[in-house]
Amino acid sequence: MVQTLAAAGELQRELTYDGLRAAEAKGNKGGRRPAIAAGATAAVRKAYLEGRSIAALARDHRVSRGAIRTAVADLLPDHTAAEEDVPAPELPVTLDMPGKVADFLRATDLDDVERAALDQGTTVRRGQGYTLRVTAVPAV
Repeated sequence: MVQTLAAAGELQRELTYDGLRAAEAKGNKGGRRPAIAAGATAAVRKAYLEGRSIAALARDHRVSRGAIRTAVADLLPDHTAAEEDVPAPELPVTLDMPGKVADFLRATDLDDVERAALDQGTTVRRGQGYTLRVTAVPAV
């Protein structure tokens, strides 16, 4: 019975994906329509560049401020365009490793950067053992 239900679920997923692909092939786009019509978007962007506030534009067009922010998203000061030639900066990640793994790594030959990340780790007591919490960029 479980296999029958799983097969029915798989069939339903396949039909859903087939329908989505057929709609995309016809040019239909999924998701909610923008609150600001395509014709008004250019006017909103022009007014924003001329110095109108987001709140004032939202009142004028009778939409939310979020809808205005969506229309002018690439013009906002905190927007960073993804350039193809420039790689995204690596953000540091935090890794909790068991104490036995940390002890093994301390005994091995590591690069200076890896050794520094290991040495700057914070020891967290866990019952009878400990965990070493290390923060570093993923490349390390």
